[in-house]
Amino acid sequence: MAGLDETTPVPTSITLHQASKALEIAFDDGSTFMLPFEFLRVYSPSAEVRGHGPGQEVLQLGKRDVDVVDLQPVGNYAVRPVFSDGHDSGLYSWDYLYMLGREQETLWQAYLDRLAEEGGSRDPALNPPPPPKGGCGGHKH
Repeated sequence: MAGLDETTPVPTSITLHQASKALEIAFDDGSTFMLPFEFLRVYSPSAEVRGHGPGQEVLQLGKRDVDVVDLQPVGNYAVRPVFSDGHDSGLYSWDYLYMLGREQETLWQAYLDRLAEEGGSRDPALNPPPPPKGGCGGHKH
């Protein structure tokens, strides 16, 4: 069983490279991908990042320095990374990881373009904190 799509190649090895902040994943079709932690984080398959439908995606800001502090297997079809910013709700199936590897260049450029359009930054210090929940935080009561 590959992942959610039975035609997807199966991983033969998965290695976390802490120094270079990348996940290396090799598949049984001979493909090997180096997926930076930041790339994995901004393309998390979780509802927190992707939303619950088209157009509900949440642009991830300030993730340049994110680490993967743990990588947990999920059955025989996925892994669940635990990121240093506390995010741990994304299940990365084999087919999703394979797609990320094959489309990495296009997806990364789309992310950089969206950051530029919305005035965001990959650097944590350059992004203003979100307003407090329950309002915009600009009014005194």
